[in-house]
Amino acid sequence: MPSTETPADPVGSATRAFGNLRAIDDTVELRLPVDLLPLLAEADLLDSPAIWGSTDTPAGAFRLEPVRADRDLELLTGWMNDPEVDASWELAGPAAVTEAHLRAQLDGDGRSIPCLGLLDGTPMSYWEIYRADLDPLSRYYPARPHDTGIHLLIGDGTNRGRGLGTTLLRAVADLVLDNRPRCTRVIAEPDIRNTPSVSAFLGSGFRCFAEIDLPEKRAALMIRERALRNLL
Repeated sequence: MPSTETPADPVGSATRAFGNLRAIDDTVELRLPVDLLPLLAEADLLDSPAIWGSTDTPAGAFRLEPVRADRDLELLTGWMNDPEVDASWELAGPAAVTEAHLRAQLDGDGRSIPCLGLLDGTPMSYWEIYRADLDPLSRYYPARPHDTGIHLLIGDGTNRGRGLGTTLLRAVADLVLDNRPRCTRVIAEPDIRNTPSVSAFLGSGFRCFAEIDLPEKRAALMIRERALRNLL
């Protein structure tokens, strides 16, 4: 993910202030009954990103469009096989690898929705909008109801390295807050070693609250709060 600046210590002060949240007693590991999953899917857990519409950014008009495997699999497989993308996502390989990753969400209960990011009508990024409070991530930080998480990759290398990630992260966080009135915080957990990614989140209005140890990585817990939206 591109970055406009590289802070000398993007997470150190937050870590000292908040400590490592790896073992927090007031988080709950959610184990939902199988018979409850269809009801959750009907409840529209993410308030329909398909109808959020577009937003103007300095780079152009941007919108999210939910992925359709029959239409988008070839494009996404190509992106996942880009070495720079694979370094973070680890989904390189044949189309079946990407399809399995998508199907886990598309055939799930609606707590995670994979989307294409379109800039002036052109697909150029991949996003996962998910309910962080219903995700395994909630075991590692004090989650609040309707916390909404985001994952991002910019698919075309020509769009990296020029600050576009910062612009789009701000745009998507704003879309979440505009269209999910029950959501008070947008959450992200980039790898702590990925300084450009952490920097892009900082530049788009997120704050680093702590380092957390996830099963697959040590992450920077990034949070953008609705209450501080107009101050950042």
